[in-house]
Amino acid sequence: MRTNFDFSPFFRSSVGFDRVFDLLENASKLEPSDGWPPYDIIRTGEDSYRISMAVAGFAEDELTLTYQPNLLVVAGARDDDDRGNFLYHGIADSKFERRFELADFVEVAEARLENGVLAIDLRRELPEEMKPRRIGITMGTQAQPTGKAGQIEHKQVT
Repeated sequence: MRTNFDFSPFFRSSVGFDRVFDLLENASKLEPSDGWPPYDIIRTGEDSYRISMAVAGFAEDELTLTYQPNLLVVAGARDDDDRGNFLYHGIADSKFERRFELADFVEVAEARLENGVLAIDLRRELPEEMKPRRIGITMGTQAQPTGKAGQIEHKQVT
């Protein structure tokens, strides 16, 4: 059962949350996927994550990672070379594409393929101006300016 939410009441009292509402709306419209390839999303630290994806049978050159701001796309396509006559074909080798919506300031740190598992390390790095900083508090009265205040914009005409 799909429930469509109306986010319009939130627009009256919030500013700048358009992207969040768009993500929630798009998530409710997603078609159910076949679940292949299976993956895990792991939080490895306060500001670091790892996506581990089982891509058995895919070589490094058959996988493509594309990073755009707020979006990571992992795609795989096998070469259609002649690999023999299969009596039973149980290892999936079809094309796939997985999309991961990333939060602001989350970037791909590295990706590696080992033993059929693609590990993608992600790191959130806030710009220095976005990080919390301590503001000093002064005691007493406001400092009195010393000397004569100068004119800023134009030279004083005498």
